[in-house]
Amino acid sequence: MSRLIGYLIRFAVILFGYAVASLAASAFLNILFLASLGYMPEHTHPTATASLFFSIPFVALFVAYFGFMPAVIVIVLAEILGRRDWLFYALAGAVVAAVFLGLIDHAGDATFAVRNTSAILAVIGSGMVGGIFYWLSAGRWAGSWRDSTSPGRSES
Repeated sequence: MSRLIGYLIRFAVILFGYAVASLAASAFLNILFLASLGYMPEHTHPTATASLFFSIPFVALFVAYFGFMPAVIVIVLAEILGRRDWLFYALAGAVVAAVFLGLIDHAGDATFAVRNTSAILAVIGSGMVGGIFYWLSAGRWAGSWRDSTSPGRSES
């Protein structure tokens, strides 16, 4: 029974980490968008700052939706392999973003495809930021659901 509870706790931590990663990637995209429009922190109007309280969670819903399937594959792979280093998650976030870009490019909807180089790099960068924040919130304990005294494992 305690093993089942351990699995459920790890699953909850993974979901929390995915939510944090989606919010971080969304915040990164929002800040890049504002910077591309010329808004700097010292002369930003208070309404632009206040709008981030709505736009960051709203864009995070789209980030979480579109990145879900590639991220599930990466998370399962990381849990099975027990990967706990930040570089793995940063590069995995970039791969998830690149897979997303590849899927929307081949979807056949020309209005939704991203073709601008700076936009492509922004999406890949936001994937890396999301991967690092996933590592901070959940990835540092990847593979912790496996008990070190389980059958087939030797203690050293």
